[in-house]
Amino acid sequence: MSHEENDEFFKGRGAQVNTHNKFLKNKYVLEHIEGLDEPMLENEATQLYEETPKKIVSESNSPDLSHMYSINPYQGCEHGCIYCYARNTHEYYGFSAGLDFERKIIVKRNAAELLEQYFNKKNYEPVCILLSGNTDCYQPIERKLKITRSLLQIFLQYKNPVSIITKNNVILRDLDILSELGKMNLVHVNVSLTSLNEQLRQKLEPRTVTATGRLGVIQKLSEQGIPVRVMAAPIIPGLNSNEIPNIIKAAADRGALSAGFTIVRLNGSIAEIFSDWIHKAFPDRAEKVLNMIKECHDGKLNDSEFGRRMSGQGNVAESIHQLFRMAVNRFMAGREMPPFDYTLFVPKGGRQTTLF
Repeated sequence: MSHEENDEFFKGRGAQVNTHNKFLKNKYVLEHIEGLDEPMLENEATQLYEETPKKIVSESNSPDLSHMYSINPYQGCEHGCIYCYARNTHEYYGFSAGLDFERKIIVKRNAAELLEQYFNKKNYEPVCILLSGNTDCYQPIERKLKITRSLLQIFLQYKNPVSIITKNNVILRDLDILSELGKMNLVHVNVSLTSLNEQLRQKLEPRTVTATGRLGVIQKLSEQGIPVRVMAAPIIPGLNSNEIPNIIKAAADRGALSAGFTIVRLNGSIAEIFSDWIHKAFPDRAEKVLNMIKECHDGKLNDSEFGRRMSGQGNVAESIHQLFRMAVNRFMAGREMPPFDYTLFVPKGGRQTTLF
């Protein structure tokens, strides 16, 4: 049965189920359907939840991401990417990693205020801070709430380096600030591009910008002197792994200076969510894809081993690494991202700029 023929497929959403949250004692179940006069319907609209955290910058001490500082103005993500590793974090808020992750978005309106407090700490030394270590800082609700924009204003005011990961063209709204940061070597942008195949993109990342739109983002940022890296991530063997050369060439043609990739890993609830999805979206090759993912992760979908969890190992993983290296050498030879300038940091923010 194809994606379009499956009446049980939630169109416009990635996850097709709400997996059980292991942190909750109770869960809703539908046991006696014959006793209902009408279907038990769920609220499909996106809901916003306010959080007022006391700190906004997180530091990772993982061996894979040592000393990575990040800010997530949102938890949960309407993009609905089926593979997203951040889905598991939604369970800490009492929600499911499945449909809840895409429909119940937690927003942190005081993020910019907390970032300014962080920069004003007595012994603060400037470090690059990543926007979107977990969920996309330019997901659809950012167009209205402008939390990410307010953060960028603080980065510019204090002249602190910032790196951004996104797959949404909302970032182009902030070209004014990004251009100023770019002139001072204070910004890198990483554009996630998983597939050039629009039919695959619609199933894999249902509420994201098209590949054509993302290539346009790479081009427009590059034209403004903002350094861009394309992230072909995650690579899912048997699904998008054959596209690596075309992705890197397309990004290079539009000015990208660098490329990166990861191999998909399906930890926690994501294994159930992804397996359910691929059997509905691609029933003819579901088992083949799942087996190839397992081959990259010591026979399991779930992989938490540092060093292997994002790069994989074995024959399938090695062929992906080799394809990636060949494509980068061919299409991006001699290019590199410029280093950040850490010498410009202004304690207490200095003078306000004309952007405020």
